[in-house]
Amino acid sequence: MNIVTATTEVSPIAKTGGLGDMVSFLSKEWVKQGHNAIIVLPKYKHIDTNKLGFQNLKRTLIVQMGYWTEFAGVWEGKLPGTEVKVYLVENNNYFNREGIYGDPNEFSDNDRRFIFFDKAVFEVCRAINFKPDILHAHDFHTGFSMSFLKEFYRQDPLFSKTAGVYTIHNLAHQGKFNPYTSLLYAGIPFNQFTPYSPYEYFGTVNAMKVGISYADKITTVSPNYSHEIMLPYYGEGLDGILKQHSADFMGILNGIDDTEWHPGRDKLIYKNFDKNYLEGKKENKLALLRDFGLNEGDDLDMPLISIITRLAEQKGVDLITDKMEELLSQNNFRFLVLASGDYKYEKYFEYLHHRFPRRVQIHIGYDNNLAHKIYAGSDFFLMPSRFEPCGLAQMFSLKYGTIPIVRETGGLADTVLEYDYHKQIGTGFTFWQYNSEDMAYAVKRALGIFNKQPHWDKIRQNAMEQNFSSEKTAQDYIQAFYWALEKVK
Repeated sequence: MNIVTATTEVSPIAKTGGLGDMVSFLSKEWVKQGHNAIIVLPKYKHIDTNKLGFQNLKRTLIVQMGYWTEFAGVWEGKLPGTEVKVYLVENNNYFNREGIYGDPNEFSDNDRRFIFFDKAVFEVCRAINFKPDILHAHDFHTGFSMSFLKEFYRQDPLFSKTAGVYTIHNLAHQGKFNPYTSLLYAGIPFNQFTPYSPYEYFGTVNAMKVGISYADKITTVSPNYSHEIMLPYYGEGLDGILKQHSADFMGILNGIDDTEWHPGRDKLIYKNFDKNYLEGKKENKLALLRDFGLNEGDDLDMPLISIITRLAEQKGVDLITDKMEELLSQNNFRFLVLASGDYKYEKYFEYLHHRFPRRVQIHIGYDNNLAHKIYAGSDFFLMPSRFEPCGLAQMFSLKYGTIPIVRETGGLADTVLEYDYHKQIGTGFTFWQYNSEDMAYAVKRALGIFNKQPHWDKIRQNAMEQNFSSEKTAQDYIQAFYWALEKVK
């Protein structure tokens, strides 16, 4: 199967979040499984083409924008360490600037930038004579590619049998634009901007609605999230259009890359371990705490709860700030923070560190090496998200035998099961209502199992036996692609 992925991120070339990770591991797995998968990405300013081994193909892409023509260059390379081909679309007016989406606010011309890129994806395929069976687009940035496939490019024999699959990573980011400019750039007649049409959304053009409306198959990153976002509470105003397309909508749980995230062979942690050698996990904990300046006089065996997160209300940080000081005052545990984001939350955790200097350790920012060490060395991982389309952190935690404490929402509900002492099944501790009291009760239940045998070893072994392999996720997408192809036969 020939698959072209249109994306604004791919790890490690250009990444701000989980989208880049997913595009990377899916493409690698598809190539391993014998498919011909390529990736098309904008050539951002920060991409070092020499270091990454990209070659300028010295071909000019002609991109029709409205009633005028624009141009782009194209570079060819490979995803580092793989055989996956990556093509970079070069246009300095749109992509030769700091940041991917904004710096720090969204660029005012994001509609024009991404409409240009969406059209350029088809021109890349023409330039390299790639006949895709599947065009796989992600989030609002490539939503218009689903429309362009059906409105303009299906008449080209190269795309006449191409099916469009659209993946929603986070429904909250929709790409709402001025209809007068965005439809002009897209070359869509303004008479198509009518109430309830794919292009109209409360007086704006909504790029995500466009993608949903024109895709042959729609996916999102977990089964539970696919059900949630068809409800008004989680639907961000698009629950109605998702219900209309529910027959073509499905949730596929994200996977994790075992080549990077595996306690038995992770080169970034202090000591490798597995479910049958949990002493190795304890050694990781002791080394982690010593790196934060603690010593034997600090009771290093005390339960260690960690968070690695973006400091925003979506992540449930308001629940943590409401209750963590009280929890620390009344319970004997240590709290470790690797996070950045909202300034008020950063200052709160600095205060908490000064309030409990030997029990609260913080690192403001993100450090991938440190993240690996925290997953390996922590006893518990707190993730009380308001909503979570999929979430990868809880999967990393489970893989490393770190017990997640999560709110039952989105992918968290799909991946973490409350531990049952009688049946000795389950992998973590959960709560459903979004309030700090319920979160605190889940934390206390988790602390209650610490060092309580045989349950403490059993829950960690259960956690480490979970399989969230990227191989299975990739196979599930291939099945979705075959279903999409049924619509264009």
